[in-house]
Amino acid sequence: NLQLGELANNVANGVDTYSIMQPLGVCAGITPFNFPAMIPLWMFPMAIATGNTFILKPSEQDPMVTMRLVELALEAGIPKGVLNVVHGGEEVVNAICDHPDIKAVSFVGSTRVGTHVYNRASLAGKRVQCMMGAKNHAVVLPDANKEQTLNAMVGAAFGAAGQRCMAASTLVLVGEARNWVQDLVAKAQTLKVSGGTVSGTDVGPVISCSARERVEGLIASGVEQGAKLVLDGRKPQVDGFEKGNFVGPTIFAGVTTDMRIYQEEIFGPVLVILEAETLDEAIAMVNSNPNGNGTALFTQSGAAARRFQEDIDVGQVGINVPIPVPVPLFSFTGSRASKLGDLGPYGKQVVLFYTQTKTVTARWFDDETLSHGVNTTISLK
Repeated sequence: NLQLGELANNVANGVDTYSIMQPLGVCAGITPFNFPAMIPLWMFPMAIATGNTFILKPSEQDPMVTMRLVELALEAGIPKGVLNVVHGGEEVVNAICDHPDIKAVSFVGSTRVGTHVYNRASLAGKRVQCMMGAKNHAVVLPDANKEQTLNAMVGAAFGAAGQRCMAASTLVLVGEARNWVQDLVAKAQTLKVSGGTVSGTDVGPVISCSARERVEGLIASGVEQGAKLVLDGRKPQVDGFEKGNFVGPTIFAGVTTDMRIYQEEIFGPVLVILEAETLDEAIAMVNSNPNGNGTALFTQSGAAARRFQEDIDVGQVGINVPIPVPVPLFSFTGSRASKLGDLGPYGKQVVLFYTQTKTVTARWFDDETLSHGVNTTISLK
C-alpha cells in the first residue's frame, strides 16, 4: 500500500494524470557492528519489496550474524542474485559509492564515515541516506516518577554497553531532580558486567581493544577537564574474561558543554550529567547540541511534554520512553548532524527512497475523433 501511486482523473478535457512508483534498480546498504541483524533489516527487505536488487556490506568487525540473516532470507525464497553480500573496509565502501550501476546507498554508522559516504556517493549521482552519530539527551523534570525514570535511564545509558546511536548518553536534571545523582549511581552499581553468553549479564564488552582504549581515554579527559567521576567503570574485574574489552557503567556529574565527554559521542557505557534550572533552559541545551538523533523527557505533566515535543529540534522524541526508536511503520527520523539525506530508513520514507516517482499525463481519443470517421486498428507487437 505504501507504494501506491496517485490518480487525478480528467484534469483537463479527456486528460488524466497519474503517478507510479517504480524501483530504482540496484541499491546498496552499509551497516555498522552494533546491530548486525536489526539494521540490515531496515534496508534490504524494503528495497526488495519495492522491486530492487540489493547489495549489503556488513561491518567487517562482526559479519557472521548478517551472513546468517541473508542465508535465512535466501531459504525463505528470495531469488538468486536479488540479495547479495560483499565484505571489506574502506576500499569496498568506496567501490559502492562509485559504481555506476548502484542507484541508491543506505548507511548507518559513524559521522566521519557517513559524511564521506554521503559526499562521495552524491557526487557520483546516487540517492543517499546516512544515519550517523548522536548525543542523545534525556531531560528529567522533578515531577517524574523517580523509580521508573532511574530504571529507564540505567537501561538506556548502559544497555548494549552504550554502543548504539540511540543510547541515552546525556542526562539533564532539572530543578529538584538534581538531587537524584546518588540514587542513579546506586542503581547503576547493581548491573552485572560479563560476557554476553553469561546468564544475567547487563553490560557486555565493547567491540574491540581500540574501542575500549578510546572510551577509557575519554573518561580520563573528563577527569582532567574537571567533571566529577561519581562512578568509575574502568578495568572491571570480570571472572573468566580477564583479557576482555570491558568497561563498566561510568557516570560523570558536574559536566559542562565545553568538555570532550559532552561534545563527542563516547559509544561506551558512560553517562554524563548536566544540570538546568528550568525546562526552557534544558530545551535550549538540547537544541544547541549539533546532533539530533533522539531525545526524551521524563515528566508527569502533559503540558510540559507538549511544550517539549513542539520546541525540541530533534528527530525522535520520547515522552517517558528513553530510547524512542519507532516501530517499523514509522520512519527513523533523526535530524541535523545525525542525518544526511532527506529520507529516513524504513516506514513511508524508505518507500520513497527506494523508488522513483514517474508522473504520466495521458490523453486518449476515441476512434471517431482519431480517424475522422475512418476506423483504424493499431497492432501492438
